[in-house]
Amino acid sequence: MKLIYFAKEEWEIDYVKQRLPGVELVVEGDTDAEAISVFVNHPVDAAEMDKYPKLKLIATRSTGVDHIDAEEAKKRGIAVASVPGYGAPTVAEFAFALVLALSRKVCDAHKQVTETGSFSQNGLTGFDLAGKTMGIVGVGSIGQHTARIAKGFGMQVLVSDAFKNDALAKEIGFMYAELPELLGASDIISLHVPYMKETHHLINTGNIGQIKKGAYLINTARGAVVETAALVKALEDGVLAGAGLDVLEEEGDMQDEMHLLSGLHPKEEELKVVLENHYLIDHPRVIITPHIAFDTREAIERILDTTVENISTFK
Repeated sequence: MKLIYFAKEEWEIDYVKQRLPGVELVVEGDTDAEAISVFVNHPVDAAEMDKYPKLKLIATRSTGVDHIDAEEAKKRGIAVASVPGYGAPTVAEFAFALVLALSRKVCDAHKQVTETGSFSQNGLTGFDLAGKTMGIVGVGSIGQHTARIAKGFGMQVLVSDAFKNDALAKEIGFMYAELPELLGASDIISLHVPYMKETHHLINTGNIGQIKKGAYLINTARGAVVETAALVKALEDGVLAGAGLDVLEEEGDMQDEMHLLSGLHPKEEELKVVLENHYLIDHPRVIITPHIAFDTREAIERILDTTVENISTFK
């Protein structure tokens, strides 16, 4: 089998090559490629599939597959393989890195010391997590790990999920709540749902006003789970005290703004979201990171090992 591996980092190619001795790694654009391996920031639509007429397998190194036109792949008889469950501890730990950075004003304190040399404590008072309520939307493997960490901090945990598991709730020590109740009762809301039609703008202008005044929103899931305009309004109105965002809606456009602006027919809605994203980037109580919640050496190796298995067992 001929494989095109779209690498995030160069070391990955050697790692994969050593573990796939029967697979030939070929360069991008090789029309004889039977398989491609992509990351979440590499869209695979009909035009991309057209480049590889012999394509039989798309092995994405991610849990979500929303960057792949799955219907088009199915029509062409192309299998899609993903990597479920690699990042439960990794992403959950990063969600709490954002929580702690916000609750203890870590970024503000670091900036003050490095930019002004001041060791004044004025304006840097934070708040304890113990006794606060964490609302977790989506209790898959990542959400479960997040709930366990929250309990370790002495927090009360509410969970909103399409499926209820009473045994799991009893084991971890959380309570189920419908989304409106969770939004209204939580001091910190952390999103851990996959992106799909049902979760598009799950947090939106219609329900963001239900959030408890002064709460914080954490999103390490997908940007489009949150309607950006609603998030901006909630920050402006003081409904949200702040946010920790590892993902943004239209984050691809943020990486290539000039392409978006120079297109013959730039989409008004995409331009609006990009402008709103700049508001979030500049907001003093918003921490934004470049989609790195998954990014530890251990997690990447788990991703690569599963991807290797997906490719080697493909028939």
